[in-house]
Order: sequence, then C-alpha cells, then structure tokens
Amino acid sequence: MAAKRLMFMGTGSDVGKSLIVAGLCRHFSNQGLRVQPFKPQNMSNNAAVTVDGGEIGRAQALQARACGLEPHVHMNPILLKPQSEIGSQIIVQGKMQGSAKAREYQALKGKLMAPVLASFTHQVAQADLVLVEGAGSASEVNLRQGDIANWGFAEATKTPVVLIGDIDRGGVIASLVGTHALISAQERLLLAGYLINKFRGDTRLFDSALAILTAKTDLQSFGILPYFFDAHKLPAEDALALDQWRKHADGKDLKIVVLRTPRLSNFDELDPLTLEPKVAVQLLEPGQALPAEADLVILGGSKASIADLQFIKAQGWDIDLKAHVRRGGRVLGLCGGYQMLGQDIHDPEGIEGAAGSVAGLGLLNVTSRLTGDKSLREVQGHHIPTGAPIRGYEMHVGRTQGPDCARPYLSLQGLDDGATSPDGLVAGTYVHGHFASDGFRQAWLASLGAAGSTLAFEAQIDQTLDDLAAHLAANLDTEALLAAAT
Repeated sequence: MAAKRLMFMGTGSDVGKSLIVAGLCRHFSNQGLRVQPFKPQNMSNNAAVTVDGGEIGRAQALQARACGLEPHVHMNPILLKPQSEIGSQIIVQGKMQGSAKAREYQALKGKLMAPVLASFTHQVAQADLVLVEGAGSASEVNLRQGDIANWGFAEATKTPVVLIGDIDRGGVIASLVGTHALISAQERLLLAGYLINKFRGDTRLFDSALAILTAKTDLQSFGILPYFFDAHKLPAEDALALDQWRKHADGKDLKIVVLRTPRLSNFDELDPLTLEPKVAVQLLEPGQALPAEADLVILGGSKASIADLQFIKAQGWDIDLKAHVRRGGRVLGLCGGYQMLGQDIHDPEGIEGAAGSVAGLGLLNVTSRLTGDKSLREVQGHHIPTGAPIRGYEMHVGRTQGPDCARPYLSLQGLDDGATSPDGLVAGTYVHGHFASDGFRQAWLASLGAAGSTLAFEAQIDQTLDDLAAHLAANLDTEALLAAAT
C-alpha cells in the first residue's frame, strides 16, 4: 500500500512550518504509523550530519528524531547554504555540488527536480505517511517557474497542501486570502485547507474571521493553534530565531558573548548554554562593542570563514578580542571560528570566493588551509582539560595546523582535535554540538566558575517534542489532517 502524503506550506517565512511538521511527526508516530519527514529544498546554514554520511537541514533532523528515526539525506535532498558574494553552496542528496548565485540557481533548479523526486520515492517506500514541508512562502508566484520547493513539487507528486498562517505577525486573514487568490486554479485544486498558528488569547474571538475565510476561500479549517511557549527549547533552523536569543547577566555566574557574524552557522549548538540557569548568553550585534564584563567570547561556525573574519575586523571586534584576552578573558572558536583565531586562512582553490589568503586574528598560533574535500562525520571522545566525555559532529572544509595544536582541545578516540594557546585562555575546535553532552557541559562550566545544573538537554528535547505533539492534538483536528492526506 502506497504511503499517504500531506504537505504544509506557509503564507510566509517563519510561520512555524518546521515546528508543526515535527509535532505531527511525533503525534502520528505515537499512533503507530511509520512516518517520514520530507523537505524538497531547504535554505539554511544550520545543518545536521546524516547517518549515511551527508548533510541536511537541521529542521529535518529534528523531524526525523520526532519520528524515532536517524536522519538521512533523502529527507532533504536539496540544501542551499548561503555564503558570501559567491551565492549559496548547493548540497544535493547530502553532497556538495558547487555554488551558484541566486539568478544562476533560478536557471539551475529545474534540473534538480529529478533528485527531489527520487528522494521522495525513497521516502514513500519507507512510510505509511510522509509529511512534507514547503519553503518560504506559498505565494511567491514570481519564483514559480521551475519550482521544486512548493507548488512545483506538490503538482508533480499530486500531494495535497495545508496552508499555515501566522497570526502573531498580524494580517493573517489577508495572507491566507491573498495566497488563495495569487495561486493558479490548478494549484487551488491541491489545497486541502488551512490552520492558524501562534494564537494568543481566546480563540473564540476568531470565529467571525473563520467565517470570512470560508466565504472568501471555501477552504476547510484544521484548527487554531495557540502559541507554543516551549518552542525555544527545540533547535531552531532559521537565523530569525536569533532575534529572540538574548539574556541579561544579572544574577549569573558566567557571561558568554557570541559574535553575530553574517554567515553564522550551526548556532543551535549553543542552545544548551542558553538554557543553563547560571549562564548569560548575549548575542553581540554589529555596531556594538564587546562588553568589558564578558567572561568568554565564542566565535561560532561560519559558512564563509574569510568573509566573516573580514566582517569582524570591520566592526573593530578584532581589537576588542585582543584587549579581552589581555584582561584575562577567554575565547573559544568553533569550526570556522577556530580558523579565524589563527595566524592566516589560505584559500588557494577559491572555495569561498577569490583565491588568496587573509591574516587571521592571531590569537592562536595555527594556520588553516581551505580545501575542496568536506569532513562530515559524527564523533565522540573527551575534553582534554576536564576529561569529560563528549559527542558531536564535524562539518567543515579545510585543515588547521600549527604549534598550538600540540595542546589539543579534544581527543576523539585517539585523534587530537583543536588547539589551545600556551596560557589556556584561547581555544578552538572543529567539533560542533558538544555542549549537548551534559557531563562535559557541567564540568566545563565549573572550570569557568559557573554553578552546574541538572539540565538533561537531550531528554528535554524529547520531552518538548512530546509536549508539542500533545499541544497539536489538543488544538488541531488531527484526524481530519490524516484524512486529507492521499
């Protein structure tokens, strides 16, 4: 028996598509169905390593987890990772296939429908139900030609569509009615209905609006979903989430500052730190000076290390960082941030743009060389200063060498990773995601003077997925949603 499929498109970006699909994945999986997530095309610098050695969007990895599955490349066959002036890196079924600027990609994307459909066929063969997430807005009719992410995919696979409107940003009636008006008559035949997300207050106040929506669109309502306040406990994929990501230092033991660079990637790996009760994590916005009271500065991952390094210098943060270290402050570089901390970054093949070299921040005595081969793997080992075990993943191009590598940050089953300055104040590592290791995080925070907590990060994610599934089941007509799937 062929799997049923149902697609969720938004009236705009950041309306909650990823979260709703994740919650429905958990809900229908709990009912005994074999559920698989799918997103034809994603654009995100937050990616996850898959069990089959590729990479996909972080949201699809979370949705796989909600289904009780390991993530694999067919869950998100096309991943676009924005870089600097050269456009976006194109990942096809988990592997890097080059880069393209926006206009070039519009001409290319029609050729990518074949791998999208091949991956979707794989998903359908593994499932009773495939829940599909669209990308951006369903009403971007200017991008309709050659579309593989929204209506182009829905029409090619005859997948019914549910529209999601976000009432929290206002104008939800106009966005739903406007989307219905803009799409073609053929596309309207695939519309199964809509749901309203992020409602605050008494949902009965929206009854008259439902009548208007019925009169204007004749679409079925699958329900009104109240705001889910624990959403911040789940990994975010979109950089828009960073706008909500601030903490005050009052009453905290440790103040961590994260530099907000234009191509900051895999920032969800810092979520465990933001949830620690005795830790304040501040996102330093462009134009702001590094606060003198910062205990630790983190340079996060980057999709374009050289461009982000130049941005750091343009902000004057390089001067701030050197003064911070002179005062005894600490600095930690993660992946691309690790490369920036060194003496130089060499890009002889033009991986990130024009071939050449750029001087680093000079806080570690190491040099990085970018290469075409990409390291994608899950790792485990221990943090050398504390001996605490860690799990994480590597996702980078380039190799780093130098005298400070003689003092590695991690040991990965006998292999050294990272580097540490002679005074121990500056360190870097290629391993993402190790803050989710509870034992390590507590030992590391204690070494920095912060009181530990009982936060069990991974267990909290699973509990939050269960709570999200229950939230959806209580407020949406999930039986009608399942019936709409074909």
